[in-house]
Amino acid sequence: MTQLTNDQTSDRGIAAGLSVAAGQAFAGLFRLLKLVRPDRPIHPQGLGLTGELTRTGNPFEPSGIGWLDSPGLDTVEARFSRSAGLPQVLPDVLGLALRVTPGDAPGHGPTDVLFSSTGWRVPGRFLLRPRLDVDGATMTTLMPYRGSSGPVLLGLRTLSLPPGSLSAGEWVLGLYWARPTGRWRPCGELRLHAGAAPGDTPLRFNPLKNQPPGAEAYLWTRRLREGSYLAAQRKAPAAVGRFAEHQASTTAEGRNTMSTVSKLLNSPAADVWRVLSDGWLYSGWVVGASRIRAVDDTWPQAGARLHHSVGAWPFVIDDSSRVTRTEPNRRLELVARGWPMGEAKVEITLEDRGDQCLVTIAEDAIKGPGKLVPKVLRDATIKVRNRETLQRLELMAAGGAGR
Repeated sequence: MTQLTNDQTSDRGIAAGLSVAAGQAFAGLFRLLKLVRPDRPIHPQGLGLTGELTRTGNPFEPSGIGWLDSPGLDTVEARFSRSAGLPQVLPDVLGLALRVTPGDAPGHGPTDVLFSSTGWRVPGRFLLRPRLDVDGATMTTLMPYRGSSGPVLLGLRTLSLPPGSLSAGEWVLGLYWARPTGRWRPCGELRLHAGAAPGDTPLRFNPLKNQPPGAEAYLWTRRLREGSYLAAQRKAPAAVGRFAEHQASTTAEGRNTMSTVSKLLNSPAADVWRVLSDGWLYSGWVVGASRIRAVDDTWPQAGARLHHSVGAWPFVIDDSSRVTRTEPNRRLELVARGWPMGEAKVEITLEDRGDQCLVTIAEDAIKGPGKLVPKVLRDATIKVRNRETLQRLELMAAGGAGR
């Protein structure tokens, strides 16, 4: 008996050590990601939703979590997002974070439950599964809660979707619970819809702090997740935060920190601007852009978007670029997107010299994996590409493109 007890204690000690080590590794990864995405290291963009959860209860097969086992109606605030923030045309791990206010537990406070796209059966219910969209997707909490009768895993399955997008109507999901290797049992229905002005929500969710009534997190899940949540929600260092917010192109001394190339074109500024102001010509002079799918009617005014594709067939990624500033015949500033590589700030300036025009392109990565490339290598790559961009721009302006 003593030997058995010692062995069990040793096993628990090994498991604790592994969970602590894994938790520290995850926290370190999140701190690294926060250098690239100071606000939200993962799930950077989302859609805020509201709705209600109708709990049907479990009178014949109780889960051991009082909140799940009793019928009731709860109000819900939610956030749907994609984990890596990849373009919609690429599979990504889907996430749905719920903040539930139990209608029959007024003194308990809010409950936060996080779901990620996974498989539905064992072992798939414990494995993240990238999906293109929510149609047919299943989601689980990945890690179980501790109830009075043992571990309880929660799951969601889409029952019906609004036409077009999640912001266009009501999204209905079934709520289920299961033992880690047991069958799923229905216990409620979740109905969500976007607000009058669809957009992201500032809510931050913490399932370790805000747990369902009658449930608690296992110690090993706390060790795995707590450091990551703290790292993700901790305020970014001032220098990192300022860079991400302002996307600064100069230092305090005014020195340009962006990769910059210039070329004197044998065309007047008006001819060069005609090329820049026709969004449908974008793929003709921008190196890497393979086709144009749509251009806002207001292009190139500030806020206008140009929807392009990057890469060579069949490895083509759809994304977009947005104008942040424009001065006709003088300046065009863009945020050019090309996920999964990330986003770049691009400043194009024109200096009219009569029959000639000095064109300067300044560019640097501002979000995504591209920022992790050492600046010396990043600058060299950008300069080579933009020298070719200026060559193409000169040929198009001289040939009368855009007239």
